Amino acid sequence: MKLRTSNIEKLGQGIYDALVIGGGINGAVSAAALSGKGARVALIDQRDFAGFTSQQSSNLAWGGIKYLESNDFGLVWGLCKSRNHLMENYPSRVKEIRFYSTIEKGFRFHPRFIWLGTWLYWFFGRGFTKTPRWLPKRTVNSEEPVIRTDNFYGGFEYSDAYLHDNDARFVFQFIRSAMDRGCIAANYVESLGARREDGLWITRARDGMTGQEFEICSRVLINAAGPFVDAHNRKTGETTAHRHVFSKGIHLIVPQITKNQRVLTFFADDGRLFFVIPMGVRTCVGTTDTRTESPFSEVTEEDRHFVLENINKRLNLKKPLTCEDIIAERCGVRPLVVSTGNGSGNERDWLQMSRKHEIDVSRDTAHISIFGGKLTDCVNVGNEVADYVSAMGVRLENPDYKWYGEPHSSVREEYLQQAKLMNLDGYTSPDAIEQLSQRLWRRYDRQALELLADIREDPRQAEILIKGTDYIRCEIRLAKQQEMITKLEDFLRRRSKIALVVRKEDIRRAEGLMEACEILFEEQAKAKFDEYFEECDAPQK
Repeated sequence: MKLRTSNIEKLGQGIYDALVIGGGINGAVSAAALSGKGARVALIDQRDFAGFTSQQSSNLAWGGIKYLESNDFGLVWGLCKSRNHLMENYPSRVKEIRFYSTIEKGFRFHPRFIWLGTWLYWFFGRGFTKTPRWLPKRTVNSEEPVIRTDNFYGGFEYSDAYLHDNDARFVFQFIRSAMDRGCIAANYVESLGARREDGLWITRARDGMTGQEFEICSRVLINAAGPFVDAHNRKTGETTAHRHVFSKGIHLIVPQITKNQRVLTFFADDGRLFFVIPMGVRTCVGTTDTRTESPFSEVTEEDRHFVLENINKRLNLKKPLTCEDIIAERCGVRPLVVSTGNGSGNERDWLQMSRKHEIDVSRDTAHISIFGGKLTDCVNVGNEVADYVSAMGVRLENPDYKWYGEPHSSVREEYLQQAKLMNLDGYTSPDAIEQLSQRLWRRYDRQALELLADIREDPRQAEILIKGTDYIRCEIRLAKQQEMITKLEDFLRRRSKIALVVRKEDIRRAEGLMEACEILFEEQAKAKFDEYFEECDAPQK
């Protein structure tokens, strides 16, 4: 809270090279790239960082194999390259995972044809991943008996990548790296609109926690507001060549369906891709691409019925999944890009529309709008924005600086050596799915060295604080100091994925949660605790 208060005070001081509106993946990488290259940057979001679209993804970094069907070969080539780049630069966070696909009789393509497509996909991916594999029925029955094969037509296996932690955590790590390099960022600060005055952008902002209004001055204004890009452009009077249409995606988190760490993929009854994605001791099941008009969305009874009906139809479960098995839900819109002159966005089949990003630039007004995009392509978005800002006359002190990626391997080696000397893995919880040393490095990289120092000084800091989770005491202390947690939901849903894998009623009763609140919020602990559960219990609008 002190970090946020301090940053809000600084936002109204001086002139920034660039102000980024929006703390989702596009805004986060824009701020990280510009800060890393030496620009003076500010960033605000009317919610928490990654608090809208960027917390509702499938947690996949994929090269877009489905776009081969629509002949978007250039897009797939580029996305595969970006996926490989993420895996190379974030080896602890973005990992290869196998996709296990089965096709039912009556499908529009022969499975051998699609299998050949996976080889083309592998080629587009420069052979970076394991090779595809054909799956006879007996192999599926042996390796994944949870899959029903009574209507089996063919199967195949190929590789893509996934985020080991949740998507919102991945986004926040870009925000944190931007702040480490001087970016002044604040969550729950809304832009009320901006005006151009004497060669500068003057943005009127409001602190969502106090109601205080103030102005932020910047040379360049970057609109990275995700599904609200068009609305903010209307506030500033900017006209663009592109706009958004929306596709709703939903996922249900249920008890673990299979212990195998692979993604099961099917085609649902209506032709949509259907995923069964591992999430630790849980499984995430869902579909994407349901057309909607509003950026605000929710999971409906029809959605739940559709997902559960399709999953029960295709899996051999001891008993069918019901609504009572749902632990948590994800629901968000994916902003898809169409040209401004297109009235409906129907120039191509809805299910085949890509999420390729577009960046509209107005050099006359020093304004940038970022449309669409995929998490897979985030590094390219950051680099493109930095190039545009530089072309507008903003001097970048370190234009060739590599602003992304995990620290040099020597830092990790030093960390692992210290962790081994102090027997850090000896503190690993018996029911944990990975060693403590691995988990801390993946979540905090170089900051994990600070956690080692805390544990060395006081071994109690390695104790699980919130029972039923894997979070230890010193992690909560670090979150308080470094992660701008303003509400309890920020920690439970976005800095961690506790709210996605633990039922609400179990979170409420979790031993140690109030102590965590006291660390995070001090004298406001009880109020923040009550606020979270009141919002959880409130009926959806």
